[in-house]
Amino acid sequence: QVQLVESGGGLVQAGGSLRLSCAASGRSFSLGWFRRAPGKEREFVAAIRWSGDNTRYADSVKGRFTISRDNAKNTVYLQMNSLKPEDTAVYYCAAGVVGTSGASYWGQGTQVTVSS
Repeated sequence: QVQLVESGGGLVQAGGSLRLSCAASGRSFSLGWFRRAPGKEREFVAAIRWSGDNTRYADSVKGRFTISRDNAKNTVYLQMNSLKPEDTAVYYCAAGVVGTSGASYWGQGTQVTVSS
C-alpha cells in the first residue's frame, strides 16, 4: 500500500504557472498525475518511471507541463506552465503501475483553477 499526499494546487490566471507536489509513503515503480474536470471523465496527464528515464504526457499538456521525481524524497512533481482555463480540474497523484487508463494507488486530489 502506498499513501499519497498532494499539495500545490490553487488559483492562477491564464498563462501562469503552478507546481504540484506529491509525497509517497514508499517507493513506487511509477508515479503520475491524472485530472478530472467538472462534468468530464478522469484523464491521464503525465507519468514517470522510478528511474526517471521514461516520461509520458497527454497531448494536451505536451510542451507545457513537466513531470519529475526526487527518489530520495519519494516525491513527484508536476510543473505546469502556460496554464489555460481548460486545465482547470482536480489533479490526482497516482502510483504503482501507472498507465494511461488508471493506476494502483491514488491521492486525495488537489484543485487547480485557471481563470481567463
